[in-house]
Amino acid sequence: MDWCRYRFRSVWQLAAPPDAVYAVLERAEEYPRWWPQVREVVPVDELTGTARFRSLLPYDLVVTAEALRRDPVARVLEVSLRGDLEGWARWTLTSRGPGTRAVYEQEVEVTSPLMRRLAVPGRPVFRANHALMMRAGRRGLAATLARPDEGATSRPTPGDSGPV
Repeated sequence: MDWCRYRFRSVWQLAAPPDAVYAVLERAEEYPRWWPQVREVVPVDELTGTARFRSLLPYDLVVTAEALRRDPVARVLEVSLRGDLEGWARWTLTSRGPGTRAVYEQEVEVTSPLMRRLAVPGRPVFRANHALMMRAGRRGLAATLARPDEGATSRPTPGDSGPV
């Protein structure tokens, strides 16, 4: 087993229709407004940006994400990741009754020197840290989608850091 490789899968049930969910998820530069652990997203160009993440553990992960697939018809968003994490991440959205089933999948290898040194003893803590981040992301996304017209035009007010 390679202790520095991770495979994650989260399934979120959301009350909003898939097109509204896709509209929020495709605006990665706005993730910090509703996802507390996404501390910063800086667009580099139309397909690439850098992101900084920090959950409960006292360190930041920085990655450069490049769009591999942005398909509003199939409702799939996929990026390659390089930096402290190397690999890919993908959102796949499907209708589930009046709402959406959002599946997040990620396969990465940790390249951060600290995380590599702590790979074996830290693995359960890193996985728990990721799970906490994903729960907060689901709560933040659900709250954002509950705002009137969020998928179309409204934006969170300044200072709204989302749920904790």
